[in-house]
Parts: sequence; structure tokens; C-alpha cells
Amino acid sequence: MKAIVIGSGVAGLATANRLRAEGFEVLIFEANAYAGGKLTAFTQGGYRFDAGPSLFTMPHFLDDVFIACGRNPRDYYQYKKLGVTCHYFYEDGTHIIAYADREKLVKEITGKLQVSEKIIRNYLELSKTLYESAGKIFIEQPLRAWRTWLSKAVAKALLKIPKMGLFTSLNQFNEKHLKESRLVQLFNRYATYNGSDPYQAPGILSTIPHLEFNVGTFLPEGGMHAITQALVRLTYDQGITILYESEVDEIVLKEGRARGVISKGKIYEADVVVSNMDVYFTWHKLLKNIPPPERTLNQERSSSALIFYWGIKKTFKELSLHNIFFAADYRKEFEELFQHKRVSDDPTIYVNITSKYIASDAPADCENWFVMINVPAMEGQDWDAIIAKARKNILTKLSRQLKTNVESLIENESVLDPRSIEQRTNSYKGALYGTSSNSRYAAFLRHGNHSKLIPNLYFCGGSVHPGGGIPLCLQAARITSNLVSKHFK
Repeated sequence: MKAIVIGSGVAGLATANRLRAEGFEVLIFEANAYAGGKLTAFTQGGYRFDAGPSLFTMPHFLDDVFIACGRNPRDYYQYKKLGVTCHYFYEDGTHIIAYADREKLVKEITGKLQVSEKIIRNYLELSKTLYESAGKIFIEQPLRAWRTWLSKAVAKALLKIPKMGLFTSLNQFNEKHLKESRLVQLFNRYATYNGSDPYQAPGILSTIPHLEFNVGTFLPEGGMHAITQALVRLTYDQGITILYESEVDEIVLKEGRARGVISKGKIYEADVVVSNMDVYFTWHKLLKNIPPPERTLNQERSSSALIFYWGIKKTFKELSLHNIFFAADYRKEFEELFQHKRVSDDPTIYVNITSKYIASDAPADCENWFVMINVPAMEGQDWDAIIAKARKNILTKLSRQLKTNVESLIENESVLDPRSIEQRTNSYKGALYGTSSNSRYAAFLRHGNHSKLIPNLYFCGGSVHPGGGIPLCLQAARITSNLVSKHFK
């Protein structure tokens, strides 16, 4: 049996390798000259940067891909667990170090915010409980398969509905359980992990902190791009071909079934086609004369990102790998982002510095800063003006917090904005995670992994179930490859 995978992002590579392990002959088409989608890297002026995702959680999801192929993951990549998850900086001068060790974390928060240990311990246990019951169902099972809803796991999870926060926002959920405003803000941040608004997204997103604080955060040796490199090496070891600079122009349909693709005027036949391309563009660009499911495709987009890559000629002891500088008015920031499609004058700033762990990523006594703020998906904004204004506001905020003129330390710079995100990765409107989760029904309305309209057509990647981010893309690959395998068996 022959399978074609469109796109070599993390989900595309993982799906291709899983299908190869099932006996399929696999061919991958990639429009760019490189693999990885958003998970790539580049160098500028002696500094190395991971261009996209910077957080690595649930490494066993990645290990599972290699294990499914009969390989030892440690032969392909190594990683280490981080002692500190993140540094949080508030406008009132509060600085919280989120330790990976539970006891150190509890003491840090209780000491800095004067809240009881019980509040933090109970919240993290609740996050774990909700993930183990409901969360695993949402990210490990195809929600549109009736068998999912007849399982014992779902029956048990339904008993916990009152605790899940399905009918309240994440902010309301956190205010109820955490109370202290700075602590609420810290845990509201997890809505941004899938590009959503904590004041609209459901409380079930409180499962995400479990992945960081109970399981841990990690860093691959060599940086995040090592994930892509490991998957590409596995791809070649399994005899899979990647056709680079080979954009797919059309998915071939015969008798209503997906039977291959057209690229550069040539037809490539297959028994199954899997698209790792954004589902919006898959329907609108690759499926000719087929009415797209507009109701699903036109759901609200997730947030996008504006990223500055700065070579900084100084080191900062108070910073670590992951750093957050919170906005003074968090609610206003998200109102601007999702209701007005604007960028706040006081955005929350994320600074990632891999040279803290990988010395070769920056020259001696220097640091490579990946500086990101959340911005809306493209809706006709003047991005050149937005970038200029945001850059000024970011530098003002960081300079004030760090008591240093940051702009004077920038040796070199490059920028990634929603326009270039869409252009490079075919992400509709530059949205990082496809649709947002600003609805209690968002998980159920998200595009599925199998087309019921077109047999033999499947989908994987961040724009379909279960969502964006490395762990969810890897789960999408597992769900999709399982669906293909069951169908053909």
C-alpha cells in the first residue's frame, strides 16, 4: 500500500514514520527546502536560534514514534529535565521562580505571594486528576469516533464533569481555586499554549499545568531543532523519501476517493493521502471543485506571534531558559487581542534563551534572545506599523524590568510576524494553532483527522484535532496513523 504525506512538519514526519512501520510505502512532499515546518533553526552573526516552538513537554510522546518503528529513541536524540520551569516577572517587582521540584515551587510561591501551601498543592493535584480523566481523552482519542464515547474511561470522566470547568472560563476556574491575583495570572497564561483567551477559553485548560509542574519541562541536546533532525533521520533510516521544494498543487480524486497528488505537473498515485498542511488551505487550495466545510474552517483563529531574534552582547543572571514578563492588565491585553484584533501597548513578553544551557548558541558573554509576544491572526492590520510600535514597547518594558538599556545591547536582529508565518508554513492568517479554544465546544468543533466526505483522505498537524504544539501534533500523528491502519486492515 502506498501513502502520501503532504508536509514535513512534526506531525507529518511522525505520521509518515508510523505508517511506514505499518508496512506502507511512504512519500513525503515538502514545499520548502527544509523539513520541520515551524520547528526549524537558523544562525545570524554567531548566534543560533530555534525559530519556532521553544517548550518541550511530554517527551514520551516523541519517544513513542521511535518505539513504534522498532527503534531506540536514545539513538536519535537526548534530552534533559529542567530544574526551573520558568521565571515570572510582574510589574510590582514580584519575581517568581517556578521550580520543577514541587516542594521548592510551593515554598517559592507561598513566600512571594503569601498564599497557603494547601491552595497550590490542591490545584496541582486537581490539574493532574482532570488530565488523567478528561484531558487524556481529549488529546489521545479521535473525538468523532463513536467508540471513543462508549469506553469505560469516558464513563468515568463524565462523573467528574462538575470539577472540569467546562462551563466556566479558565479565569473563573482559577479565581475560584487560586484566589490571589498574581497566582491567577500565572495559571491563566496556560490558555496561550493553544493560542486562546483565558477569559473565554474553558476551565478544562487547567489540565495543562500538570504537564509542566507534575511531569516536567525538558530541553533536547542541541536545542528544539534536534527534534526535527531526529525525526528526519528516522525517516531516512526507514527508507522514506522526502521530496523538498515540491509543493502539492492538487489532491487527486477518483470516484470520490483520494488517490494521489499532483506536484510540478506530475501525478503521484497512492492508496491514502495524509495532509499535514493547514486544513484551511488543504480544502481551499488542494481540493478542486469540492465544497469545503466552511462552518468548521471559518471558526475563530488562534493567536499568532511576533518574534524578535536578538543577539545580546551581555548575560543576565536573573534570566533562565524560559522567562515571562507579565502585562499589568492581563484582561485588557486579551480584549485587545481577540475582540479588537490589536496588539496591546503593554503586552506580556516571553524571552527564551537557549544559550543558558547550550553555550555554543551565543558568543562568549552573550545571549541569544527569542523575544515573543502574542498578536492576533491577520485581519488586514498594518503589520509594519505594529512591529515598529511593539518593538519600542517591548524594549521599554524589558529595560525597565532589567534596569538595563536593552536596545544598546542588540548586536543583530531578525523578525518573524504573522505574514511570514503564513508564507513559510501555510498557516491560515498566521494563526499558530489553527482555531482558538475560546468556546466550551471548541474541542468538539475542531476539524477531525479523517474526512468523512472523501474516503482515504486524512489530516494531521496543529490545525486539526487535538490541536497545536509539539505534544498535540505528535498525538495527532498517532491518532491519524491508527485510523489509517484500522481502515486498511
